[in-house]
Amino acid sequence: MQGSSCPQSISTKRQRIAEISRQAPDLIWTTLAYRMDEEWMEEAYHRTRKGGAAGVDGMTSKEYAGESGEKLGANLRDLLKRARDGRYWAPPVRRVYIPKGEGKELRPLGIPTFEDKVLQRAATMILEPVYEQDFLDCSYGFRPKRSAHEAIRRLHQGVMSMSGGWLIEIDIRKYFDTVDHGKLAEIVRERIRDGEILRLIGKWLNAGVLEEGRKTYSETGTPQGGVISPMLANIYLHKVLDLWFEKEVKPRLQAQAFLVRYADDAVLCFASERDARRVMEVLPKRFEKYGLKLHPDKTRLLEFKPPSFGERETFDFLGWTHYWGKTRKGQWVMKCKTMRQRMARALKRMNQWMKLVRHQEIEKQQEALEDKLKGHYNYYGVSGNSKAIKSFYYQTERLWRKWLGRRSQKAKRNWKWFAQLLQTCPLPQPRIKVRLYAA
Repeated sequence: MQGSSCPQSISTKRQRIAEISRQAPDLIWTTLAYRMDEEWMEEAYHRTRKGGAAGVDGMTSKEYAGESGEKLGANLRDLLKRARDGRYWAPPVRRVYIPKGEGKELRPLGIPTFEDKVLQRAATMILEPVYEQDFLDCSYGFRPKRSAHEAIRRLHQGVMSMSGGWLIEIDIRKYFDTVDHGKLAEIVRERIRDGEILRLIGKWLNAGVLEEGRKTYSETGTPQGGVISPMLANIYLHKVLDLWFEKEVKPRLQAQAFLVRYADDAVLCFASERDARRVMEVLPKRFEKYGLKLHPDKTRLLEFKPPSFGERETFDFLGWTHYWGKTRKGQWVMKCKTMRQRMARALKRMNQWMKLVRHQEIEKQQEALEDKLKGHYNYYGVSGNSKAIKSFYYQTERLWRKWLGRRSQKAKRNWKWFAQLLQTCPLPQPRIKVRLYAA
């Protein structure tokens, strides 16, 4: 395989699919899968994350490709042939549990096989150029060249343009576990009727979960841990919420309104209280029509206006708490800060990690800490959140000194020693990385 020519040829194919989909929004695709050739599969392999845990077959990415990549070509050709012939068998997803939040509650995590991830990536590369022409601007999650920061920026701009308003926070109960397979298939068939693609999606939806040697199946939910899961979830909510709000709801409203959605997290914003209450009444029925349920406590309507117009409310969205604060000139503006629960969770993970690696070389710990802190700053280092990221940095410093002090009871690990250590092994200082509110 000639890897160097792969990206350009694949890009051309995807651009052609996108162009046709954009020019013919009512077109139903009956032939798509034939575009998946050996080059396409190789590109899908390169786009698949290599460091994840192994699935039910125990095979890692290195074993799949071979020590020097000698097995990759043959394995990808065999995978493509099985997919085309209808002989591909979607293996069950291996289920493991990871801690959820601050308590002892565990969250299930699905781990597909590496080969399954590659094929799902190949299918996603087919679906993406089609649906990117259909998806609306209000959707930001798991889409190319879109991010949570852009979603927050749009939310801020919309709320500020209305000088505040009435907001509906939408919380869907176990969304990724409750997507109705039958209704999802109907929605996909509105745009795609390629038998090979539909057959693969059906196999992934019905692959089941393997836990402690027991295999279970469900008629709802997107593939756990699957590469294609975010795409299918977006397709579903595009129909359930985005299109409905844009085509059916907004034309009936009296005043300005907009929607911001990131995957299954969404906020509806209204300039009119009457409009907001009317939509709040019909929302549960709309979601129930597609087998989804809104959380009765977390889905709420609130008045979000500067304090001079009413009570000072806050709400959480995408890891930030949004609130009204004053600028240096004394003007009320919408601001955001790291959610308290997210901060506590991040520090808990940091503490657990430091405990595990406390006996490793300090230089290695410093390198890993640098990556972790930079990752935190890249997401939470937004305009107006400097206090929170500084707090995260200082708490991280204290945790590091604590666990380094437990490496040996003989060595002194006081603050003076630690200050000298930071001179030779410095940690990255907190920085604002994203100017959310820039024009």
